[in-house]
Parts: sequence; C-alpha cells; structure tokens
Amino acid sequence: MLTLSNVRKSYGVVTALDGVDLDVPDGTLVAVLGPSGCGKTTLLRCVAGFEAVHGGTISLAGRPVAGDGAHVPPHRRRVAVVPQEGALFPHLSVARNVGYGLDRAARRSGRVEEVLALVGLPGHGDRMPHQLSGGQQQRVAVARALAPRPPLVLLDEPFSALDAGLRADLRRDVREALRADGATAVLVTHDQGEALSMADRVAVMNAGRIVQYGPPTAIYREPADPWVARFVGDAVLLPADVRDGVAVTPLGRLPLHGATPAGTVSVLLRPEQVRLTTVVGAAGIGGGAAGGPTAVVVRHDFHGHDALVALRLVDGTEVTARVLDSTPPLSVGDRVTVSVSGAARAYPTASNRVSLTV
Repeated sequence: MLTLSNVRKSYGVVTALDGVDLDVPDGTLVAVLGPSGCGKTTLLRCVAGFEAVHGGTISLAGRPVAGDGAHVPPHRRRVAVVPQEGALFPHLSVARNVGYGLDRAARRSGRVEEVLALVGLPGHGDRMPHQLSGGQQQRVAVARALAPRPPLVLLDEPFSALDAGLRADLRRDVREALRADGATAVLVTHDQGEALSMADRVAVMNAGRIVQYGPPTAIYREPADPWVARFVGDAVLLPADVRDGVAVTPLGRLPLHGATPAGTVSVLLRPEQVRLTTVVGAAGIGGGAAGGPTAVVVRHDFHGHDALVALRLVDGTEVTARVLDSTPPLSVGDRVTVSVSGAARAYPTASNRVSLTV
C-alpha cells in the first residue's frame, strides 16, 4: 500500500530523513517508533503531502505521489491524518464531524453510524465535541479518518495527551476498529509499549534512518544493535569474552543465540532473564542458595505488576532484574545470588558505544 524508497528531507543543514526505505503492506498497522527528533513526524508529513521530499520516492497503492519531480498535494492523496489532538470542529456535532469528508450519498448510506460503532461510540452522533471526554474526542477523530475509506490512515501520536489507563483501553479499541474496517495505517509514536502492543510491524528510527524493521517480537527479542536494545525495552549490557561459542561474563558463562563474533563482545540480556535468590545473612532475609555471583540491591522500583531491581556485583558491574514477586520484599542493601535464564545475544564491541550500566 505504501512504499518509501531512499527518501531524504532536510531543513537547512539539518537532515531529518536520511535515505528512508519502508514498505507498508495492505491491511496492516505499522508503527514508526523513535525518540524525539529522530525524523518520524517528518516522515509522516512527507507521506501526507504536507512536506516535499528532497530525494527518493513515495508511492501509494502503486502510484508515485512524491519524488522524481512530482509532488501530489495532500487532498489528492486521499490520506487521512489523526493528529495528537483530535482537532474536531467545535461548532459541528459528532455526526457532522465524522461525515465532513463524505458526499451526501455516503452520509445517507449509514457510514457515519457504522464508523462510530467501530470506535465504540454508537448513539453519540448528536453530541457536541465539548460534551465528550478527551478519549471520546480521539475516537471521533479516528472515526472521521476512517469514514471515507482512505487508502492510508496516519496516526500522529494520537494517545499522547491521555492518561495511562485510558490510553491503554483506547489503543486496543482503535486497533480493533482499524482491523475491522480493513484499514492500512501508520502510527508514529515514541512509546515502546504502544508500538509493540498495537503494530503488526515496527520500524525503529534513529537520526533520520530506519535502523530495524520487523514484527514486534523480533524487534524486542532480536534487536539489531545495542541502541535498539536499550530503546525498545529495558536492557542489561555486559562485557564478555566468547570462548567456544560461550560468553564469559560477570554473571558467569552464558549460552549465545545464533552466530556469534569471537573475542571481546558485549552481550544483551533482558531484565526478566536475570533471576534472584536471597542470601542468608541479608537484612530481614531468610533462606539461602548456592551458586552464582553475589550482588547487593542498590535500587528497587515497584511498578505494581512487577518491580525492577538494580544490583551491583562484587566487581562493581551493575545489572537490572525484573521480578514478579518477592516474599519478603527486597530492600536496598539486601544480598542476593544472581543467575540467568536462557541465552544472551552478542554484539561486537565496536558497535557498542553505550555505558554498561543500564
């Protein structure tokens, strides 16, 4: 449905897009994920036609819309955009907002009621925007985007202004509405959880380039480099020496995924792979375990469903563990033994310019 080939865009001496390639299959939701300033909003604006590209091409449903001297204006691309704020017309009812881009026949066909039902707002057509909550206004904005059945829907961080609980519910409902309508969509976000939970595919951007593109599980489990590993979720990066396909690390000898570089490397673990066992003699702790290096708890961040525990090994290496339960709960200063579940992933040290403390 959407193809970007070597797309470049600059603002003076600042390069916003530096040779972006991206394919969005028909009927899928692709999330473009990256930190502020990486170029993801510029990419969206170029696809919508709000900005002209300085190189490369953009094609929509096989039709070139940008590049090679062509620039199809936004209204002729039939691309729908859902902005960060719903941007509803305050003087129009919900139904008239949703039906704004439809001709008279389409408005009479029941399409307005159909898309309002898709986004969970049946019977809300007579209400005014000021009578709706923030989440409901965003639902109306999505319904308005879907109403004319555009070839592509662009969502520009549409949930960023909502509170966490409402954001989680709304993004699930919006994902289901897009799927039920057979829509193709691109979601721009800096929220890793949002991208991983909503998208069929994730394109990770950094410094104007797409550095990895694939299914959410591959992005999380098989990050292309240490930067992606740290950006998409919590990461533990450790120095290691590879000997006979095994990494020798401060946490012991670890098996490795796939082909591994020889010699000195950095290895990646996710915090949920780091397992803790309390040690006899720690303050307020009973029991004990043998084997594995000993560490001291230096921070305990409770998140309700789990906790992130920062640890310092005897040699000063710091690692992070994710624990679902701790009875009795761990406290700063407690001593634990550390073990690892599963295999690590190795990266050449030349590509790892990050601190080992994550």
